[in-house]
Amino acid sequence: MDRLRQRADFLAVANGARVNSAAFVVQSRRRDDSGPIRIGFTVTRKNGTATERNRIRRRLRELVKRLDVIAMRPHHDYVLVGRRAALNRDFKAMLDDLRSALNRLDRPGTEQAQASTQGGAAKA
Repeated sequence: MDRLRQRADFLAVANGARVNSAAFVVQSRRRDDSGPIRIGFTVTRKNGTATERNRIRRRLRELVKRLDVIAMRPHHDYVLVGRRAALNRDFKAMLDDLRSALNRLDRPGTEQAQASTQGGAAKA
């Protein structure tokens, strides 16, 4: 597993499928290359001070470390967008939320449904 570090990669994943959870949002995008799974983490300033944002980011990184890689699809990029609830949410519950979110992303038609909803909202 590699890390996403370039802003362009984060923006590309933002246009893909997404699943909301109490403590984070999982965004996913299929790549056309044969590279490894890449994961990025981000927490916006509205979630607190730098110390709190770093703590959220560390908790999200630990979630991914403890998750079995089989839950993620090869040739995909993932971004976990942290929310303030990640500071106080039980770690086991967050791990279950992440597994559930990845399962929902794996459902057939998730990316097409998300793209059509976002495209329809932009036209309105």
